[in-house]
Amino acid sequence: MKYKAIWNGKVLAESESTQEVEGNQYFPPQSINKEFFKTSQTQTSCPWKGKASYYSIEVDGEINKDAAWYYPDASQAAKHIENYVAFWKGVKVTEA
Repeated sequence: MKYKAIWNGKVLAESESTQEVEGNQYFPPQSINKEFFKTSQTQTSCPWKGKASYYSIEVDGEINKDAAWYYPDASQAAKHIENYVAFWKGVKVTEA
């Protein structure tokens, strides 16, 4: 199944190789449109996945702070989503 992530009318990511974890679609790193992604200093921890890093999304001058996250050094239990990107904060993830 193919999924796409959209915010402000722009496709942020699109892939047939997403991984679903806890109801979120995680997109492979090569499937994101990097022009919209800005590195954030925000980090959080998940007890079983490890430390998450974030991206803010910028489309047409509007910024959606920390709207995407990924695990650059995922725990052993979450290695299959290491560096994969998931979304929240109004980013719509739908079947393409």
